[in-house]
Amino acid sequence: MTISFEGQVALVTGAGAGLGRAYAIDLARRGAKVVVNDLGGDPFGVGENRSAAQKVVDEIKELGGEAVANYNSVADYDGGFNMVKTAIDTFGRLDVVICNAGILRDVAFHNMSEEDWDKVFAVHIKGSFTVLRAAWPLFRQQSYGRVVLTTSSSGIWGQFGQANYGAAKTAMLGLMNVLKQEGAKYNVNVNTVAPVAGTRLTQTVMPQEMVDRLKPELVVPAVVYMVSKECQDSGLVIEAGAGNFNRAVMVKGPGLQPGMESLKDAEWCQANWDAITSLEGATPMWRSGQTLKDYLASKAKA
Repeated sequence: MTISFEGQVALVTGAGAGLGRAYAIDLARRGAKVVVNDLGGDPFGVGENRSAAQKVVDEIKELGGEAVANYNSVADYDGGFNMVKTAIDTFGRLDVVICNAGILRDVAFHNMSEEDWDKVFAVHIKGSFTVLRAAWPLFRQQSYGRVVLTTSSSGIWGQFGQANYGAAKTAMLGLMNVLKQEGAKYNVNVNTVAPVAGTRLTQTVMPQEMVDRLKPELVVPAVVYMVSKECQDSGLVIEAGAGNFNRAVMVKGPGLQPGMESLKDAEWCQANWDAITSLEGATPMWRSGQTLKDYLASKAKA
């Protein structure tokens, strides 16, 4: 079955190049009207240039699609509002948000400055908040919305020299895990992609040969599916890139439950550490205190 976005409007942040551009173009080819957001700064979050977003808008129009450029910064609260306002003022609605905008400021932790930390958090995690905070009331009102956040292997598994980036990308998982719950009754699904692609950002940390091979288009299928009405899953993290797709998940091990009748000490933990840390029989969770299996079962009964 062909996945179509006819009649829908999508907002893609950081869509002036790389992954964002690839998402925007594929969505437009499938009938979506697209708000192409990009401040046009460099990979380190410096400067601005409106030509990046406008160039992608022009590409979409040449393909016969509809698009409008937005040049606001995701790191600014009013900027996030204005992106959503652009969608409503231009196309009358908003159905899809892809939080893709990002920067890198890689440096070993002992050399990391306050600005290195704050800038990365401002673009990645605050930048997701500003846009979604403006879009969320619309999604609730229309009982429909599809969101994809962007994490990274640095946030899931860790990468030397990326304490700021990795921590911000892990924060995406916390944001997703709350919003998936708050959006469930309103048919608002929130998933997360961990992409691997050759872009302006990864060009600063990857050999050029690898950058050239890791086409952003290799990530697009997973993201476009997750923001479609056909996708009914919420709260998933999908790693995508280099022709590979897989789910990454945080699970809860069975552990030990000795109860509160007697206080345990560090020596007890030492003696039982293997059982406490075992992942045999581990299960994904939907929220604190409820497994994903139990949640899906209750949803099926509703």
